[in-house]
Amino acid sequence: MTRLARAAATTCSAIAIACASPAFAQDTTDEVVTTDDLTEIYVSASRRDERAIDVPVAVTAISGQALDVINSSGLDIRFLSGRTPSLNVESSFGRTFPRFYIRGLGNTDFDPNAAQPVSVVYDDVALENPMLKSFPVFDVESVEVLRGPQGTLFGRNTPAGVVKIDSAKPTDYFTGKFSASYGTYDTVNLEAAVSGPISDVVSVRLSGLMQRRDDWVKNLNTTGLADTEFEGYEDIATRAQLMIKDEGHSLLINAHYRHLDGTPRIFRAGAILPGSNTPNVGFDPEEASLDGYTNQSMEQWGGSLRATLSLFDDATLAIVAGYEEASVDSTGDIDGGDCYAFIPGCNFYDIHVAAFPVNTGGTTKPSEMSGEIRFDTGDLGGYRAQVGAYFFDQDLFYREFAYDGTTIVSDVLHRNDNRNFGLFAAGEVSATDALTLRAGIRYSDDKKTDRISGVAQLPAVTLPLTNKAKGDNISWDVSATYEVTADTNVYARVATGYLGPAIQDRVNFFSVPNVAKEQTTISAEGGVKTALLDRKLRLDLTGYWWRTDDLQLTAVGGTSNSARLINADHAVGYGIEGELTARPAPGLDLTLGGSWNFTEIRDDALFIAPCGGGCTMLDPINGDGLAVIDGNDLPQAPRYVANATLRYGVPVGAGEVYVFTDWAYRSEANFFLYEATEFRGEELLEGGARIGYAADAGWEIAGFVRNITDEIVFVSGIDFNNLTGMINEPRTWGVEVRASF
Repeated sequence: MTRLARAAATTCSAIAIACASPAFAQDTTDEVVTTDDLTEIYVSASRRDERAIDVPVAVTAISGQALDVINSSGLDIRFLSGRTPSLNVESSFGRTFPRFYIRGLGNTDFDPNAAQPVSVVYDDVALENPMLKSFPVFDVESVEVLRGPQGTLFGRNTPAGVVKIDSAKPTDYFTGKFSASYGTYDTVNLEAAVSGPISDVVSVRLSGLMQRRDDWVKNLNTTGLADTEFEGYEDIATRAQLMIKDEGHSLLINAHYRHLDGTPRIFRAGAILPGSNTPNVGFDPEEASLDGYTNQSMEQWGGSLRATLSLFDDATLAIVAGYEEASVDSTGDIDGGDCYAFIPGCNFYDIHVAAFPVNTGGTTKPSEMSGEIRFDTGDLGGYRAQVGAYFFDQDLFYREFAYDGTTIVSDVLHRNDNRNFGLFAAGEVSATDALTLRAGIRYSDDKKTDRISGVAQLPAVTLPLTNKAKGDNISWDVSATYEVTADTNVYARVATGYLGPAIQDRVNFFSVPNVAKEQTTISAEGGVKTALLDRKLRLDLTGYWWRTDDLQLTAVGGTSNSARLINADHAVGYGIEGELTARPAPGLDLTLGGSWNFTEIRDDALFIAPCGGGCTMLDPINGDGLAVIDGNDLPQAPRYVANATLRYGVPVGAGEVYVFTDWAYRSEANFFLYEATEFRGEELLEGGARIGYAADAGWEIAGFVRNITDEIVFVSGIDFNNLTGMINEPRTWGVEVRASF
């Protein structure tokens, strides 16, 4: 990114902060607070705005104060984990590499070229590389989570679902907002936006975010190469939007930028007590003992344009083009310790002790360009159709280092090219006054090329080498929605999804690159969406089933720092999801959500290496010393997910005193494909609370706490080098002021 562009991005943020004035009003996107009619909640799951009750897709929208609260205190996009049924989000890279799972389907791979079956669509642009998916969530109108395959309208790599994030758009009236919070560990969260017209047809919106936290984990090692403290960060993001509207036509231009300085995920050797999934003797969340290099920084920038042309009646032609690029430097002390079992006095299974040192990292530079053209006929007297084409081009470069002390022992260069082309059509018909039928179809074509060169550590192959993969697929969906009453719809949907072929290009530690063929998913679901009590209570219930063939899985660890990409014959999942939103009394808002999600790997000929870090294996071991994983849960797929929020406000003077509390729960989950006592994360319940005063004149002041019970559990691990674990965020307290006009 040029210095001029960086300066412009920083200026946009400064203007947004400077122009905000001290007044506060409820966000008009808050679906609970602004209306008693809970059927009037709109989503864009069908790529146009529709009432959620009318859409034959399991979808949850988070917006307004609920989104503001759960996204406070300097959190990154992982704050969404558990906030809707069937959703889990985790990372072994910290703030730069989120991994999403919906209904149990996800990808635990930590490689920069990993493909995920959950797509993140930010302002109508699909972000494919996992590092690009980490762009901060700020000044947004809503976050929608679409569960189940979305292959027709959203394309490939959506067999599990879509997380759709839409920024607040420029307005034709002058408005703005500002918020500032301060909390534990000197955590600061500043967000501001200003929006308004500059002519009769042109409006702009400028917004910015600054998050920072001091290091709060002390490094007990004082003689190595690692930093003295960890887990601090400074994360700055800005967005500028320009909207042109005239005679039914519109053009929206979006430019955004992010800069992050922080630390990589802290791995903690020997942190898990052998024979359990609880902390080891001597474990302290605020201490680690690392002796290798530790650093992480990221710059991300991009832009998009969306042109919408009004053709005739309400027919439209939409053109979306996007470009996204990032540069990420991240190096971690992977072994997680500073004392090694081959050294006298370093006892394996003790805290901070590893089997051998591993220090790896590198530079990753993904760039993506995409374009879509979509024609929507509008309503043709009970008929409607969408047709279009999509193009995607990704260039991914990453340079992979490994260190022995200060000496570089591996310097591997990877260059990946990924191209996708798609054609799609979807339509709906009002078969009767009560019955609406929908169907869609999409053709996708993928081509990938991976080139590897450089010097590998403990190689099993000769460099340079090239691997190629290609695949194509026809995805489809059919659905029916029946209006039982004006406030109750039942629906059924069958859909397929497609994840393109993948290339695993690891060459260090005896790894051999391989190609995994495309995976395909078929899903069936049915449900009811209803409003009760004079539309002051909304209830959605869904039952679903899916089967994925040739499931792409990542077998990690064993006895070395490696991972292998494999295809399982198939996996199945089924479950029940429910959501309730209610306003039973003035000033009282309540939401409840939950899911039961069953997943199972089915392949009686698939065997993987068990852990190499001394875990307690629960799976059968065959004659070759490999674990039998047939019948296991998918990794990071908790059986139960639940969430709840409650807000109650009482008028006081010229304003309102309110309390808001939110809770998210997930049950135990396997970290890896095999089952082991130590690598099955404990159940996790995290809650938050907020108490404040919101004045009618427009300002707000509040106190808050996140992870109110200070529950610390292991959320991921490393299995090849002692019982290494990673933990969730600690409890934080703070105060916040808000203003808008």
